[in-house]
Amino acid sequence: MKLNKPSRINGRVPVLSAQEAVNYIPDEATLCILGAGGGILEATTLITALADKYQTTQSPRDLSIISPTGLGDRADRGISPLAQEGLVKWALCGHWGQSPRISELAEQNKIAAYNYPQGVLTQTLRASAAHQPGILSDIGIGTFVDPRQQGGKLNDVTKEDLIKLVEIDNKEYLYYKAIAPNVAFIRATTCDSEGYASFEDEVMYLDALVIAQAVHNNGGIVMMQVQKMVKKATLHPKSVRIPGYLVDIVVVDADQTQLYGGAPVNRFISGDFTLDDSTQLTLPLNQRKLVARRALFEMRKGAVGNVGVGIADGIGLVAREEGCADDFVLTVETGPVGGITSQGVAFGANVNTRAILDMTSQFDFYHGGGLDVCYLSFAEVDQHGNVGVHKFNGKIMGTGGFIDISATSQKIIFCGTLTAGSLKTEITDGKLNILQEGRVKKFVSELPEITFSGKIALERGLDVRYITERAVFTLKQDSLHLIEIAPGVDLQRDILDKMDFSPVISPDLKLMDTRLFTDSTMGFTLPDATH
Repeated sequence: MKLNKPSRINGRVPVLSAQEAVNYIPDEATLCILGAGGGILEATTLITALADKYQTTQSPRDLSIISPTGLGDRADRGISPLAQEGLVKWALCGHWGQSPRISELAEQNKIAAYNYPQGVLTQTLRASAAHQPGILSDIGIGTFVDPRQQGGKLNDVTKEDLIKLVEIDNKEYLYYKAIAPNVAFIRATTCDSEGYASFEDEVMYLDALVIAQAVHNNGGIVMMQVQKMVKKATLHPKSVRIPGYLVDIVVVDADQTQLYGGAPVNRFISGDFTLDDSTQLTLPLNQRKLVARRALFEMRKGAVGNVGVGIADGIGLVAREEGCADDFVLTVETGPVGGITSQGVAFGANVNTRAILDMTSQFDFYHGGGLDVCYLSFAEVDQHGNVGVHKFNGKIMGTGGFIDISATSQKIIFCGTLTAGSLKTEITDGKLNILQEGRVKKFVSELPEITFSGKIALERGLDVRYITERAVFTLKQDSLHLIEIAPGVDLQRDILDKMDFSPVISPDLKLMDTRLFTDSTMGFTLPDATH
């Protein structure tokens, strides 16, 4: 599809209003949208203009949407405004749950819907930029993206196969087709009059460059939202992340903010200031802290780890309380390395970060087995050690980086509660008391769809643990093995009766460390890597 573009005059990039910019998007365009949760790098002005135009004119129609990272607020922001029947016909996302209005269209079979692992998706965009047809990867083998299972399809109206199983030198790989986008919504902080852009106020880089290259090299239109413009060639070359020749349209939003609803710039999360972490609040002693504390026991000195969003994200704060946070490095898949991990919808907006990589390179490191350990939250676990997070209770959430991270990390720590739905607990006198049991069992007999394959993990020799507030399990060849229980809980009533299958009870079953259940710091010291 050949797209019309505004012309440059004397080399100057066209500067348009958002409303003028979206007029260049034709029917059936493939739109790739940069951004992460909480407003990180989200070109909100462009998204809003497109949504408003369609609501008024019913044009453009039948767009295909590519969104590598989950942007939104788990409600009506992100790409949720584009969830209008007729505007979108097809979507390929790394994560869906941050923009639930789009997820609802998929759940109702009103659009075709695909889910690639987040890292794989950004790598296919890089392949598209190089005019490569796709990528080969063993990431996703044995999960729902495997074509022997769902092939990454999220509903009944999604028919075309984008993922194929191939064998090379007697090893299985998945071939992920690269979809060539022809419109991009990206964001930066500043650009000069020729479109060269810097990210000085932003939290991270994500895959902005990869997206811009993919769209440009496929003859498309790159639309970039910025907060301000400066004179030609006045940006420091080391600060420029997007070269001007990739940019076709600039939209200036002087009110652009770093995150949703915040001050224009928080210099701590942009990396300009260092926070005195001695003033950081400690987590209250509750089930969330309990799980994070027990998860910390799986860390080793010098390790490089990943931490995911959800109950697992408290591990960094717990490590700081214990004085061992500087003994290892935690990373986030979107690019941050080290620092204090944020929580909630703006996950990844860290402070005191040591380095910020582009997201695609971060996933290269993960895919190659660079992680010593990862901490991921789970929704459901079955008797084979499989984990489900991408789709449950009829809701499409998407995998995010879950598959990319868990496929090759040497030690995999899944964190969560044993039950869900109004679970209430308290920790008193060194014991866990269950005040109100959760309505939903999270340990089920069989998962209908698999996001993490226990079988593949065992074949790869990975060490897998499942940590809850009342029990700890490990994965072995025959099943999950129960290895620890919390003081104060009854094995039969509070654990076995709250599972849909019977785990193997270790002959060495023991109580969880009593230090986990105290208000004071644990006095914990990280073991060396050899232990």
